[in-house]
Amino acid sequence: MSERILISGAQIEGGAVADILIADGTIVEVGTGLTDKDARRIDADGLVALRGLVDLHTHLREPGYEASETILTGTRAAAAGGFTAVFAMPNTSPVADTAGVVEQELALGEAAGYATVQPIGAVTVGQKGERLAELGAMASSRANVRVFSDDGFCVFDPLIMRRALEYVKSFNGVIAQHAQDPRLTEGAQMNEGAVSAELGLAGWPAVAEESIIARDVLLAEHVGSRLHVCHLSTAGSVDIIRWAKKRGINVTAEVTPHHLLLTDELVRGYDARYKVNPPLRRHEDVMAVREGLADGTIDIVATDHAPHPSENKTCEWSAAANGMVGLESALRVVHASMVETGMLGWDDVARVMSATPARIGSLAGHGTPIAAGQPAEITLYDPSVRGTFQVGDLRGRSVNSPYLDTELPGQVRFTIHRGYLTVADGELVGVNK
Repeated sequence: MSERILISGAQIEGGAVADILIADGTIVEVGTGLTDKDARRIDADGLVALRGLVDLHTHLREPGYEASETILTGTRAAAAGGFTAVFAMPNTSPVADTAGVVEQELALGEAAGYATVQPIGAVTVGQKGERLAELGAMASSRANVRVFSDDGFCVFDPLIMRRALEYVKSFNGVIAQHAQDPRLTEGAQMNEGAVSAELGLAGWPAVAEESIIARDVLLAEHVGSRLHVCHLSTAGSVDIIRWAKKRGINVTAEVTPHHLLLTDELVRGYDARYKVNPPLRRHEDVMAVREGLADGTIDIVATDHAPHPSENKTCEWSAAANGMVGLESALRVVHASMVETGMLGWDDVARVMSATPARIGSLAGHGTPIAAGQPAEITLYDPSVRGTFQVGDLRGRSVNSPYLDTELPGQVRFTIHRGYLTVADGELVGVNK
């Protein structure tokens, strides 16, 4: 249940310092010198108030893979990282390719209460790439699905991709493509380059990503539909998106926190925490995606939070699963890679981690300004502290974070979802919806 909360002296998205009064799940007033004797007061001196973070790319694993994560544990991790909404990827078991499965995910998110869970529907039945899934049924279901993806698998057939783009156009949906040519990446273990050659590991060429993006932006232009590119990772991909936007093509793109910070040099230790799809790239690619995010070519940051049981990561490199957990660390990594480097301000962080992902996903009630009359979805972040990221900072079921024992700036101090606290003083709290 929402409560009356008075946030005192917060810096609103890096700008003016103000008080924020919340009641009945809504921001009632933003100003200075506010008082309310019935409200719970939060002293926000030195804290940055951001609109609640929205992740367009989260793997919650439920139904089917609850050993890795559940919707409850995943949304607890989200809240700890300052997120008030997450989009759940469809690679579950059964695959989220019907109205029944996406409605089940929605209900589980509502029952958990830590963040809004917006299901993403599969593009093709079983994510097999052979025939379209029930896109219209999922769109008209209670889950109101607007984003569709076979993430983990590329929609490789250009005719299927064209039909999907045509279909979702009728209800302003978007196809989120996992850009990976499967033929060019058969047996690939890491980024193709000098490090893969030295280590003798099969390389994952940048062109495997770039060629699919180039094809799909042209298909989106031809159809006049919306395309979203998942976890863009190479300098060449940034160039293609930049060209497409200049041409007027309706394309958006995301980058993960790990592709903003980490490079393929980390693979030298064969630590499978660094095995991910797409793989960690060269330093030059990291610099290019940072620049792309800074200049607006890349629209958003999305975590690609991908939990796995420990046995799927504590094994030889070739047998290890791809993926990293990232919800709890995302804002801190963006702080380190983009804010401390002067490439983004806090208002930009609010745009790329809240406002724009909510807009791309057509998610009402999220990503809205911190202003009177708006939903109370707020993250209070302390940018002044630094600390070593530890297993104890993780709130989900899996611990496959690439940042363990890494010093990172900042701390999420409070997360407010639908007007009630899910995190207080840096700790998760029980929710009374």
